[in-house]
Amino acid sequence: MKRILIILLLLSFYASQARTIIVGKNHIVTSLRKAVALAASKDTILLEKGLYKEGNIIINKPLYLIGEGEPILDGDNRYEILTVSTNGAIIKGIKFQNAGYSSTLDFAAIGVIDAQNIIIENNSFSNTFFAIHFANSSEALIAGNTIVGTFKSEQTSGNGIHLWKCNNIVVENNNIQGHRDGIYFEFVTNSIIQQNNSHNNIRYGLHFMFSNNDAYLENTFNNNGAGVAVMYSHHVLMQKNVFENNWGGSAYGLLLKEISDGTIVQNQFVQNTAGIVMESTNRIDVQLNSYRGNGYALRIQASCNENTVHHNNFQGNTFDVATNGTLMLNEFYNNYWDKYEGYDMNKDIIGDVPYHPVSMYSMVIEQNPNAVILLRSFMVSLLDKAEKAIPSLTPENMTDNKPLMKPLAL
Repeated sequence: MKRILIILLLLSFYASQARTIIVGKNHIVTSLRKAVALAASKDTILLEKGLYKEGNIIINKPLYLIGEGEPILDGDNRYEILTVSTNGAIIKGIKFQNAGYSSTLDFAAIGVIDAQNIIIENNSFSNTFFAIHFANSSEALIAGNTIVGTFKSEQTSGNGIHLWKCNNIVVENNNIQGHRDGIYFEFVTNSIIQQNNSHNNIRYGLHFMFSNNDAYLENTFNNNGAGVAVMYSHHVLMQKNVFENNWGGSAYGLLLKEISDGTIVQNQFVQNTAGIVMESTNRIDVQLNSYRGNGYALRIQASCNENTVHHNNFQGNTFDVATNGTLMLNEFYNNYWDKYEGYDMNKDIIGDVPYHPVSMYSMVIEQNPNAVILLRSFMVSLLDKAEKAIPSLTPENMTDNKPLMKPLAL
């Protein structure tokens, strides 16, 4: 619904377009810069196929810029290519390449600042520092773009889609790779990230800070330095995403750090070093998710409180749950655990004895990471089984009192 309202609002801005200016080598106007200068408010600029190297072009009036045959705007590795600061702009069907790099300025292929009612759709970006950079803007749609960065170090790479201090933004159906962070949100509210594929980025597929009342839905985050980090935020909905193949010494599918009052529902965590890592996280509802083949399915620090983990499937993970403390104020119930060895005498599909998802061995590794060398040894298996029978070292109240006997159809 939010996407529909934003698109209707943006398109209504162009209900009375004035004229079309065609730019190309066979026309009177051969320069995009000249076309922008000639255009009146709400004019359309049709940019024909070709290579345009014109430095930094500033759009400070409502314009509709559309490419025909994927024309190329080249920043010559020195300039921000387009700078947009207006109430109303559409940029569509253009290839941006070779934007400038700066250690002090956030050069981008498209830089949007102090703007409203912006559509950036069906463009492609290659070899850019930042591809799309928004600052202090609202009411925008960023959709259907293909963004391919050049692998550099974390310090010398920008983000694919970067939003700072924005609201009511929809980021949808973009393919992003090769940047520091695929998508970066900071101080962004009432916005949606959906159906994007953010992969093979140096740091995060999605980096989320100080951003409240947002949702990210049906995205895929795979083969990044780490999948997603959500930090210092509240009321975030995380639904139907895939976190896959995010491996590394400090990697994870999803990091939650100092967030509260959110929902994690119907996601898939597949073959990550850790599916979810929670630090100082409160009142998060974690339900209907699938955890398969991860090193750790959940790592919940002792600083987390009042989170509920229920109706999830835990299958084929080396460790189901790990923690670094003995006091646990979170609730587990009605999850399926493939390591559960209990019984169901009354055939109600709920185990008759509680399941303790934290193994003694995982507690040992938290204190001494080098102990991982003993993984799958007979002695470790024996000690874990003894701990399950008579818990003494693992958190006594971290139990699923109603474990499911069969996996949920998620």
